[in-house]
Amino acid sequence: MIESLLIANRGEIARRIIRTAKKLGIRAIAVHSEADAGLPFVTEADEAVCVGPANPAQSYRNVEAILAAAKSTGAQAVHPGYGFLSENAEFARTVEASGLIWVGPGADAITAMGDKINARNLMAAAGVPVAPGTTDPAADLAAAVAAAAEIGYPVMVKAAAGGGGMGMGVATDEAALRTEYDKVRSFAERMFGDGSVLIERYFPRVRHVEVQILGLADGRVVALGERECSVQRRNQKLVEESPSPAVSPELRERFLAAAVRAGEAVGYRNAGTVECLLDPATQEFFFLEMNTRLQVEHPVTEYVYGVDLVEEQLRVAADLAPTFDPDALTPRGHAIELRINAEDPKRFLPGPGAITTWNEPAGEGVRVDSGYVAGNTVTPFYDSLMAKLIVSGKDRTEAVERARAAVAQFEIAGPKNNLPFFAELLENPEFLSGDYDTGIVSRMR
Repeated sequence: MIESLLIANRGEIARRIIRTAKKLGIRAIAVHSEADAGLPFVTEADEAVCVGPANPAQSYRNVEAILAAAKSTGAQAVHPGYGFLSENAEFARTVEASGLIWVGPGADAITAMGDKINARNLMAAAGVPVAPGTTDPAADLAAAVAAAAEIGYPVMVKAAAGGGGMGMGVATDEAALRTEYDKVRSFAERMFGDGSVLIERYFPRVRHVEVQILGLADGRVVALGERECSVQRRNQKLVEESPSPAVSPELRERFLAAAVRAGEAVGYRNAGTVECLLDPATQEFFFLEMNTRLQVEHPVTEYVYGVDLVEEQLRVAADLAPTFDPDALTPRGHAIELRINAEDPKRFLPGPGAITTWNEPAGEGVRVDSGYVAGNTVTPFYDSLMAKLIVSGKDRTEAVERARAAVAQFEIAGPKNNLPFFAELLENPEFLSGDYDTGIVSRMR
């Protein structure tokens, strides 16, 4: 097993990785910005190195500083967490070229899946269902208009290099397409340095369902069930649950088989997620993208399948067999994750600030992965995620009941937070029925 691990990330995910590292007897090394010096992950690590000021470009995305920290602390491996450099193929290559172990998929797989058009084409060739759309970037507005006319409105206009729900717009007619195309292209150039745009069929009522895959050290790719991720604001997830209440055993079998084919098509190794759109009316699903990293919502899979995904990532990176039997993966019970953000619970606008009260819920089937404690400050420099509240139960009904109780017990004062939204959601008849889609939050507002 790896003996020392540098975590190139911050907050709750750094703390989460440190927890597993310590369980396995691995020396955990944190890097942090000046703004994060007082956060729990820094003090809980066996060693910590400041890699720059608050600006992520000068700290958490500063490859030179991170590699220097790895060298000075004698780190053997690097875990990128999610966000920041986690899906940066050049960083993965540089880590390995420096003689370090990269805890993630190979750089070639990251590259292959990083461009949405290339990923779509690869998946189609592998027999994974893809939604009607362009096979090449829409070179200009005229090409986008022609593609949309062939696909049929409404269409989704997407940044080919985008991710995390960013760089997308919906066009219901040609006039809207002209506006969205220019908007998405400009955003993509500014945010991703790549203005390539693709056009896809847009489904007005759709569910967002993803499959957790793991590429093992022996070359096999296995699927650890699906997660429902349809509770979203601005195309970004707020709630995830597993199993999905929309997925029958027959549909699950098709989902998991397609996800394994997706991983095999790029020689996938380590943890990843195949994201899909599910049309609830027809039970058809379509490949959306592959996230070549550990997902924020991985804990619901851990509960339902009884695995520690971070430990499995480390075992794959060390060329070790998994702790579980790949041929005997069976879901048990139900789990739900709520993303506790520092944001207005009505409009979901960021609301950073100093934390004066922080009391986490506890009890059977309750887990909190948090990045903060009382006395810390949520700064405006990073994502608004403060904690993940994960609950589990023998079935969905029990998990929802535990989620209600845990939300009521969770006390946060100082920064704005979205706990009131979750209290509302957990009483919403549409959510409680399990028959909801990605429009649920907009209907609540």
